[in-house]
Amino acid sequence: MIRLITIQNPRMGQAFIDYMASRKIDVQMMPEGSGQFALWLMHSEDQVEAEAELKQFLTQPNHPKYQASSWDMAETRQNRFHYQTPSFMSLLKAKAGVVTLSIMLVCSVIFVLQQLGWGEAIFASLHFPAFDGQQWQIWRWFTHALLHFSVLHIIFNLLWWWQLGGDIEKRLGSVKLIEIFLISAAVSGTGQYWVEGANFGGLSGVVYALVGYLWMLTWKRPELGLIIQKPIVGFMLVWLILGFFQPFLAIANMAHLTGLASGIVLGLVDSQRLKAR
Repeated sequence: MIRLITIQNPRMGQAFIDYMASRKIDVQMMPEGSGQFALWLMHSEDQVEAEAELKQFLTQPNHPKYQASSWDMAETRQNRFHYQTPSFMSLLKAKAGVVTLSIMLVCSVIFVLQQLGWGEAIFASLHFPAFDGQQWQIWRWFTHALLHFSVLHIIFNLLWWWQLGGDIEKRLGSVKLIEIFLISAAVSGTGQYWVEGANFGGLSGVVYALVGYLWMLTWKRPELGLIIQKPIVGFMLVWLILGFFQPFLAIANMAHLTGLASGIVLGLVDSQRLKAR
């Protein structure tokens, strides 16, 4: 499932659904509350055609061809406005690929095990390399990003990972997301270790790398369709700055800063390398 657009007029949405049905493309409308309705494309292989048709539809929604399609489809449709409520898993998978979901699952399992009494053993096995010889235990350069220490910590990180990482994986593929994860985890971990030692963990350094990466692609290559909204960038930058000035919360500020920097560099490199899709 791919979310195409959110609208307020269900009749307008139904006209587009009918027209796409006449082209053998399955689009469904689902309520989102507050008078909003989302149009969902059921099969990803139809995405290019569906997005092109939607763009044309929004410029001329009253064109006779859409009205004609509605009349043609009326006889085969039992309920003109039949809405389906998507399951939680279908919504989760609609915006995420296998890498996005796998990281979320691994982080969740590790967190549960930490709460069941294995926290010290897990941290000792996965923390950033801090002692002689650990620098050759390659997994430690990345697995520190899978550790979380509170419910708020893991929820905040996984939601942003799902939102931002899912977009990147859907557009650029799993390999690209793995590349960003590995590089930013190593860079953000090194930055935080250099300042405060190895007593840290969490996906937030990677999340800030995703913010920096999407920020650069939005600026340099908006035609790729990977757009991060300015309020999100602004919120994350403000949170980053505040982290350096508050004395009460244990925040890996240098991991955030170096993660953001690594994402910006990767985004600038890829903005020159990637071709529009």
